[in-house]
Amino acid sequence: MPNARATHLTRRGILAAGGALGLGAALAACGDGKDSKSGGTESTKAADKSGPWTFKDDRGTTVKLDKVPANIVAFTGVAAALYDYGIEVKGVFGPTTTKDGKADVQAGDMDVSKVTVLGNEWGQFNIEKYAGLAPDVLVSTMFDTAGTLWYVPEESKDKILKLAPSVGISVYDVQMPQPLQHMLALAESLGADVKSAKITEAKKKFETAAERLRKAAKARPEIKVLAGSASQDIFYVSGSNLSIDLEYFKALGVNIVEPSAKALKASGGWFENLSWENVDKYPADIIIMDDRSSTIQPADITEATWKKLPAVKAGQVIARTPEPILSYDKCTPILDKLAEAIENAKKVA
Repeated sequence: MPNARATHLTRRGILAAGGALGLGAALAACGDGKDSKSGGTESTKAADKSGPWTFKDDRGTTVKLDKVPANIVAFTGVAAALYDYGIEVKGVFGPTTTKDGKADVQAGDMDVSKVTVLGNEWGQFNIEKYAGLAPDVLVSTMFDTAGTLWYVPEESKDKILKLAPSVGISVYDVQMPQPLQHMLALAESLGADVKSAKITEAKKKFETAAERLRKAAKARPEIKVLAGSASQDIFYVSGSNLSIDLEYFKALGVNIVEPSAKALKASGGWFENLSWENVDKYPADIIIMDDRSSTIQPADITEATWKKLPAVKAGQVIARTPEPILSYDKCTPILDKLAEAIENAKKVA
């Protein structure tokens, strides 16, 4: 998922890399990022906008402002998570709209027509528009330990970060609950009502889904799950370390197919590149495929070798969300979908 400093990598190689949201090899060039603590919140609460605001992010940086930020600019996925908690942003950067003008999968339930899009693709960030928003704070995720803010261009980051303080939420080498909790804490600090019935119920549903997946994995330990991502020339097989979803699935007992250690090392720990001729290298009963718009979706894969895979022939291919929108509402279906697939899977590998 990392993309940050890998200017030497192609956009396809970075974004299609199923590793950690597709930033795979890019991260290798960047570093890593860890840990997350939290609190929580959900629908908007007319926060006391007059008082001082303080928030400590996953870089260990404490941002202090005289009042709660009103003009928030965020990576699209972060903005989508905050939206679920009732916090709306003024501007976004990152995959926001598709070629046909519809909301990208990473935009969640946001009305993308009501936000200023500073950049819709990797490397795009309109600094003049950003300055015009008079930003109070910029928020993004991080896929390394170097504090690299996702989708903030390396070549212009100094100019961008001079205009407003920034907050980084780590999604590197941690399990899904940690960034979920920290995002909730951020939303609460911005005025969300974490004790609302909606948020309380969403958290309960997430916990129920996690237990369902744990039980499914325990009951069907023989079911092998492979995490893949497709590009025109390469099929990426992700390892279970580093990515917040796969690490969590593994912790819940899911039998994740692991690429070779040598291949993982070459990509910084994220994935292995396979040619389409070798797409059958790792037997799998279920294939979970990268659902981001930067990748080729299963229905559009024409390679004969893909169509011959046992999991494909058995119809046991489901979507994977390598860059989950960090709200309990959006992460719960991810767990339920995988649990259902494991519960109903035929042993085909």
